[in-house]
Amino acid sequence: MNPFFETREAPDKTAIIVGERTMSYGVLDLASRALAEALCEVGLDRGDGIAILAPNVPEFFIAAWAAQRSGLYYTPIGSHLKPGEIGYILADSGAKALLVEKALAPQAIEAMRQLAPDAAPFLFSLGGYVAGARPIEELTPSATASEDVEGGDLLYTSGTTGRPKGVKRPLGFGPLGSDSHRVTRLRDLFEMDRNTVFYTPAPIYHAAPLRFAMTVLRMGATLVMDEKFEPRRSLATLAARHVTHSQWVPTMFVRLLALSDAERAAFRAPPHRKAIHSGAPCAVHVKRAMIDWWGPILHEYYSGTESAGFTHITSREWLRFPGTVGKPWGCKTHILSDAGAELGPGEIGTVYFEGRAGLAYHNDDEKTREAHSAQGWTTMGDIGFVNDEGYLFLCDRKNFVIVSGGVNIYPKEIEEALEGHRAVLEAAVFGLPDETFGEYVQAVVQVRDPADAGVEIADALHAHVRMTLAPFKAPKRIAFELDLPRLPSGKLEKRRLRDAYRDRTDRGFAPTRTIPEREPSLSNAKQDERS
Repeated sequence: MNPFFETREAPDKTAIIVGERTMSYGVLDLASRALAEALCEVGLDRGDGIAILAPNVPEFFIAAWAAQRSGLYYTPIGSHLKPGEIGYILADSGAKALLVEKALAPQAIEAMRQLAPDAAPFLFSLGGYVAGARPIEELTPSATASEDVEGGDLLYTSGTTGRPKGVKRPLGFGPLGSDSHRVTRLRDLFEMDRNTVFYTPAPIYHAAPLRFAMTVLRMGATLVMDEKFEPRRSLATLAARHVTHSQWVPTMFVRLLALSDAERAAFRAPPHRKAIHSGAPCAVHVKRAMIDWWGPILHEYYSGTESAGFTHITSREWLRFPGTVGKPWGCKTHILSDAGAELGPGEIGTVYFEGRAGLAYHNDDEKTREAHSAQGWTTMGDIGFVNDEGYLFLCDRKNFVIVSGGVNIYPKEIEEALEGHRAVLEAAVFGLPDETFGEYVQAVVQVRDPADAGVEIADALHAHVRMTLAPFKAPKRIAFELDLPRLPSGKLEKRRLRDAYRDRTDRGFAPTRTIPEREPSLSNAKQDERS
């Protein structure tokens, strides 16, 4: 569907609400068209890409729709990332333009300084003055509307080396509105339409909120966001904005349930009829408590940045089979052994999906091959099983990606940061269960001098990681071992180490002091760039 074709009869209809700020469909149409024309003027052509570095602001969608209607790829970048991490994504994606919100300009400019001169993208500002950037508010569209063609997202997930990898599907360049498979899904599973008021409190640079938001706007519905998640604020928004549909990760449920009994009892939002969640495992007791509070309006789905497949389950189904992530929708599930043989009900193996072709990891042919079975089915790297009635249950994450609060964390990045400290010989990082966040980051370190092992070096290593990577990647606990377990081949046996620490009560040292945040030094940034 084409949101601008459908809303030109009602250009004043509210498209986006973020906090107290609003944007109409008419403004979104004209502003995104003006930016699309400006991107063309500076040399971008169909199949090229842009990057967007912005928090939850309406202007984010001007940039996204400028790319979507121009046959371009668009890559959102997390606003919490450090310059070295931003620079890696800019370079790897090949973005030819960067759209940046003024508050994040320092990180963007520092990231661009680390790029080769011929790789630096053209800079636009998404509101407010940014040195060297062209402000989008000064752009005006031409008198004649150009022919719009479909672009698409290029989102980053884990790579085989621990660096994030882009998920890139081919663009068909059909007329804007021809890419309607997600619209169909939202209509069929969640009963959404142009009268929907959809709320997401999550950062828009994540795959799920971004894709839901863009699809809601395709339908001509209203998108509601807050600048960040806060439990009381979210409940107030649900009520005040007459939200009909919402989207969450389980960590948000934990924080909502932590509100007082009186606050929870006082909550009223009659139009709210679908609460959709995914992004991390949801503890059974947490989901039961949410259903008890909000009623059987919870809908869960399992998918990923790769969009290899999609499962879905209602509250009533889940209460029959607690822990399941549902049945496949628009695809077929297969469970394969390590040898590639198909397994039956109750047998645990790698989860593959049949029915969606075209999955490729940008600049990583090896990872692309690993994601496909001999039959051509695709996997997101999880292991699980189906029961006799065809419901899928997930058991583990095969590639050790840590999912904390709905955010993917890549252990290899953290291991490399720890091993960059002069005291460290080797490090292993993995996720362990956490009731609030699903998983937390656990590090096990072998130091060069065993006498150094202790709280002082643990604090130093925690600070070292925070200066190199985004703060949420820093280990919650750091333990020390004289030797790390290895296979006969010499490869680190991380699964064995993780299993051992699951059963331990002593998991090492938590940071004992607040670590001030600062940008990485140039030497740290260059070291991160080489890793």
